[in-house]
Amino acid sequence: MLQELSEQEELRRTKLAELKKLGINPYPAEEFKVNVSAHDIKENYERDKLNYKDIRFAGRLMSVRDMGKAAFAVLQDSTDRMQIYIRRDDICPNEDDKVLYDVVWKKLVDLGDIIGIEGYVFTTKTGEISIHATSIKILTKALKPLPVVKTDADGNAFDEVTDPEFRYRQRYVDLIINPKVKKTFEQRTRIINTIRTFLNDGGALEVDTPVLQTIPGGAIARPFLTHHNALDIPLYLRIANELYLKRLIVGGFDWVYEFSRNFRNEGMDRTHNPEFTILEFYVAYRDYYWMMNTTETLLEKIATDLHGTTDVTVGDKTISFAAPFKRITIFDAIKENTGIDVSKMNEEELRVVCKTLHLEIDDTMGKAKLIDTIFGEKCEGNYIQPTFITDYPVEMSPLTKKHRTEEGLVERFELMINGKEIANAYSELNDPIDQRERFEEQAALMERGDDEAMFIDYDFLRALEYGMPPTAGIGIGIDRLCMLLCNQPSIQDVLLFPTMRPETKLTLNEETHS
Repeated sequence: MLQELSEQEELRRTKLAELKKLGINPYPAEEFKVNVSAHDIKENYERDKLNYKDIRFAGRLMSVRDMGKAAFAVLQDSTDRMQIYIRRDDICPNEDDKVLYDVVWKKLVDLGDIIGIEGYVFTTKTGEISIHATSIKILTKALKPLPVVKTDADGNAFDEVTDPEFRYRQRYVDLIINPKVKKTFEQRTRIINTIRTFLNDGGALEVDTPVLQTIPGGAIARPFLTHHNALDIPLYLRIANELYLKRLIVGGFDWVYEFSRNFRNEGMDRTHNPEFTILEFYVAYRDYYWMMNTTETLLEKIATDLHGTTDVTVGDKTISFAAPFKRITIFDAIKENTGIDVSKMNEEELRVVCKTLHLEIDDTMGKAKLIDTIFGEKCEGNYIQPTFITDYPVEMSPLTKKHRTEEGLVERFELMINGKEIANAYSELNDPIDQRERFEEQAALMERGDDEAMFIDYDFLRALEYGMPPTAGIGIGIDRLCMLLCNQPSIQDVLLFPTMRPETKLTLNEETHS
């Protein structure tokens, strides 16, 4: 079953056929060697005009102002938009060519087509840097029209396409018609590059670990399940890479990191996508105090490299990434925000507190999840400036070393910024006996119905029995960090292709599948 073409789409296919009848290939195979970009011209032409006398430029046709035997057009390449001046007598020296110009350029070329031109750069009488075309070539015929974006006299959009359903589903169109969107993803790459340079300069080694795992370990989350036909075994998409990176610390690496694509079969909202990117790194002979210092230094550098300042605008707030960050224990944070001291409470007492605070809980939730619920609902959103929440109860942290001085706590911190968790870090548990007991407690929670409890990873336990040095580890949510530093309100705005519900409407040449 095929979707019918719109009138405009039918017309473009007719034009495509007409081009072919004229012997013009609208999808040529030969190279069109571009030697300049719009950004390059705008930045450098006035200083070095001699270098722009013989240029080859290509881009998508965004607008045309026809003036009979001449026209002004705007082409958009990957860097910016560029005005083009096209005069029939310049590009068609023969009379037959001029007829071809009137047919091809005026009747068969559409907005959205990709055009290659040769020519030279000049400045118009109104002072606009432009390209005077001496030849034109169709490089790609677009068969779908672009959405119309209205702009003012200065080229600023005032009627942008803002429908998120359209923008996220058809990101390729979003990038064409909303050029500022591209800046967000360029900034995302700069953020990752800054992190990579920081870690490499510190002596870290970037590694790759499995995405398909027999046991989904390293986090408390619901996994995606698949099946490997050749081995006839179930496999899980990774929820974290932690246990593999710590295996490498056992193996003798002192500092390893990975930008890990993780998958969690959980809810979706403006800060959660089923697949997301986490940076995790692990450093031998360090602890969570060192990790707090390193984390605030790293984030301060990222903000400065990206914006030239540690003060970053996020919505209507200004967030300072200048170190040092505030530090407060999770129990003190709960007391600070609710007036209730839960530090000595057992599971039943915590249930009473949750009911008093009108929090939704169920019978599958143990002490860890109850405390996490209280903090998440009543505290987390209040920490706007970067804040390390430290010293969690042991029940909440099955992979974390017990606190060196505080009974019942572990050496863990979470970094909260703008009311959301950005990072999670530990002094890593390296006692294999203690780790086995923690895994067994998780297994008991799984039997109670907690589908996010950790599996027992026996191979990881075996690795710990060979001896893992004291280690500090951290996971930093790259998508959420990019939301902050790029001032974007939704995780979908920092993912090129966020997860979407399948389309219900059929598109051209797409058939329904049961």
